Formats: sequence, C-alpha cells, structure tokens
Amino acid sequence: MVSLQTSQIQEPLSELEKAMDVIIDVFHQYSRREGDRDTLTKKELKLLIEKQLVNYLKHVKNKATIDEIMKDLDINKDAQISFCEVMLLIIRVTIATHEHLHDVEDQQQQHKHQHQHHH
Repeated sequence: MVSLQTSQIQEPLSELEKAMDVIIDVFHQYSRREGDRDTLTKKELKLLIEKQLVNYLKHVKNKATIDEIMKDLDINKDAQISFCEVMLLIIRVTIATHEHLHDVEDQQQQHKHQHQHHH
C-alpha cells in the first residue's frame, strides 16, 4: 500500500475518498481494542458488525452467523481478520445494498436512486 502524507494532497478529498477514510477509521476503532492493533479478533468483528452494519447486513441474501462470517472471511485461518479480509464483507454488503435499492425502486416505480448503468 502506498500511503500518502496529507501534505502531498493538494485537492480536497472527494466524496469517495472521504468514504474510504471512514472505512479505514471505523476498522481501526475496532481493531485497536484488543490483541493485534491492525487486525480484528472475533469479539472485535462481532462488535463492528453489530454496531456498524446493523441496517445494511440485512440486505445480504444468505444470513450468516458471526461464526460463519468469521470463518468465511478468515482466508489465512489465523483467527484474526485483517483489513483486506474485512473489505470482503464490506464489498459483499455494499453490493447487496445496491441490489436492494434497485429492488425497492422497482417496487415503487420511482427513481430516487437515479443513475444510468452503461453496459
């Protein structure tokens, strides 16, 4: 990972960059609680999910327990969840939420979530 010093950034952060910062900050709020400061234990992951994904996790079709999510994300089986591993969950939930917004839009026939998909 290339880390940019804030002093090198000339432009104000974009909406997407701010969202990335928030994801990183939230990860560290939980990863620093116990054990390794840059990974999540099962307890930290559970807290993060319960506090930070309470609404959007519902959009994921196949409901999984914390144990199942942990097992699924822990690719290297070290009982710790790295930032990369957590990103897989965030990606999954974000995609499911995007699909959910389209489902809701289709039901309402209103276009609140307006953007064109160009294929």
